[in-house]
Amino acid sequence: MSVGEICNRDVVVIDRKASVYEAARMMRNQHVGSVVVVDQDSATPMRPVGIVTDRDLVVEIMAREVPEEVLATGDIIAPELLTAREADGVWETIMRMRAMGVRRLPVIDGGGNLSGMLTMDDLLKFISDEMSDLVRLIRREQKREKDSRPPA
Repeated sequence: MSVGEICNRDVVVIDRKASVYEAARMMRNQHVGSVVVVDQDSATPMRPVGIVTDRDLVVEIMAREVPEEVLATGDIIAPELLTAREADGVWETIMRMRAMGVRRLPVIDGGGNLSGMLTMDDLLKFISDEMSDLVRLIRREQKREKDSRPPA
């Protein structure tokens, strides 16, 4: 299974020049915990350059009482962005996320453009579905054995 098969394709994006408070409003209005920051002045306007999370806003902006006009979203993103390609395997991506300590990452296509977002919620649903399939397999196997071998 590939990352592209389980990621969320409905991603909320914001320009790196937008205010951090605009990012907060977008998160509230769209009911999401993060926005992907893009550089809309570039030749590829859907190329992700960072992520701003609700935690970033609380820890970096609100807790420090930073005035709205001081920072743009591009000012608070991490210097390097971890991404996954659509064709990347789910298990390998989980290992990369764990090693880097990230809970969400943008998914990019072959051209480096944003095509989705992979979150811990997506991964937990995937793993849960896989476990449910295993349980069904075990039950089916037990039933088949019971049906084929009547009690002696």
